[in-house]
Amino acid sequence: MNGQVELTNPVEMSIGGMRGHLLRRGVHLSMSFLPFIYFAYGEQVSEAVDLNLDQLVASIILVAIMGEGIRLRLGFTVFGQRDYEANQISALAWGAIGVGMVFLLAPTEAYAWPLILSLSLGDPLMGELRRKGMASRQVMLVSTVALLAIWLVTWAQFGTPLWMAFFLAPVCMLSEWPRLTYIDDNATMILIPLALVLILEPFAGVMV
Repeated sequence: MNGQVELTNPVEMSIGGMRGHLLRRGVHLSMSFLPFIYFAYGEQVSEAVDLNLDQLVASIILVAIMGEGIRLRLGFTVFGQRDYEANQISALAWGAIGVGMVFLLAPTEAYAWPLILSLSLGDPLMGELRRKGMASRQVMLVSTVALLAIWLVTWAQFGTPLWMAFFLAPVCMLSEWPRLTYIDDNATMILIPLALVLILEPFAGVMV
């Protein structure tokens, strides 16, 4: 194997067929609310469980990892997952880890919102465009425009650096493109842009 997987019909591979596929998309879209929950209620929840906010996020990541380890050990999938996820880390687990890393490493609204929305909205958009038979170049163009719109909204709302928006929107699109055997695009689409945010953030006040 060359370390990549080929594009396949996501509906056919989803446990539960179209209903499973729709559930999977719904879960993806619901991740859009996570920044709101984190910034609006994170401190209250962490105080309620007697942890600081970073400890709470880290605990959730650890629970996701341990739960995924148990699932893989037993080798089962649940409604909405794909057949191949019986033997590899699922998209949901990768998404939970990626979002958790954003809250640990870039816990400001200027970065958390666009990074997470790019995953929660951009990934299903690209998947559906492909499923409808759109050519790859068109998928790249449409998704880049949509992702740029997300970053521009967060620039206006939360002060995300404007130059970073124009740079990271296409990066988010390209980060979804690789088809790797064991690493889901839920990981690449959030962790690659997150790494670049951490590298570029020291220059945020200089490049305006």
